[in-house]
Amino acid sequence: MSEPAGGGSKGTLGRLTAVRHGESTANVVFGRAVAAQDTELIVGGSDAQVPLSPRGLREAEALGRRLADGGPEGRPGLVVCSPYLRARQTWDAMAAVARESGHTLPACTVDERLRDREMGVLELLPPPALRARAPQEAARRKRLGEWFYRPPGGESLADVTLRVRDFLTELRSGGAEGHVLLVAHDSVVVAVRHVLAGIGDPVPADVPVPNASVSWWEDLGPGGAAARLVEFASVSHLTGTGGDREPGTLG
Repeated sequence: MSEPAGGGSKGTLGRLTAVRHGESTANVVFGRAVAAQDTELIVGGSDAQVPLSPRGLREAEALGRRLADGGPEGRPGLVVCSPYLRARQTWDAMAAVARESGHTLPACTVDERLRDREMGVLELLPPPALRARAPQEAARRKRLGEWFYRPPGGESLADVTLRVRDFLTELRSGGAEGHVLLVAHDSVVVAVRHVLAGIGDPVPADVPVPNASVSWWEDLGPGGAAARLVEFASVSHLTGTGGDREPGTLG
């Protein structure tokens, strides 16, 4: 059996890692729709129930190998996951690979504040379908930008950041210790980066967060001081999975 997970002295949140889920079936459809400019290609069902694609499962397993190879400092003492299926499947695959190597990992805690950005009436509509069905809304989205654009019944990235800030404040002040791992979505990872950059950080520009990428920070104190960003959106572990490429546009 391996050493226990760690990362940071007792009573201190020493490290935070944020992982985006592996490629989803909706990422595949969005990519095809954009490439072909197909206005009829859409994704059915609920965003919360979108699963991983076969490639996404391979990407999640690669994340698990990175977790297993990272030593005790690289393994978390607390794992918090989005409630969305693709994020939970990503953690399940990561944990299975790491445990097969003999490593002890905590059970995953699900927190609603780590869910993907809610798109309201635009849920699961690829950009070509959106432009065809709601051209005025597509124009408003382009004019305002993703940070401020709130679709009818949905959220802007600024809205996502408010709930992520609440989560991180609770995490930093609530006694979480050592290394904490978040498994979530691109919108959540961007929000985490903005919050941990500290008071006064400018509104983020368009920041790509590839599928199954890893970002992590050190020196997270209990207050609003900036944490140290060590690595952002790394996909070096995906070589050979077919996943080392830019993601689709869905979180």
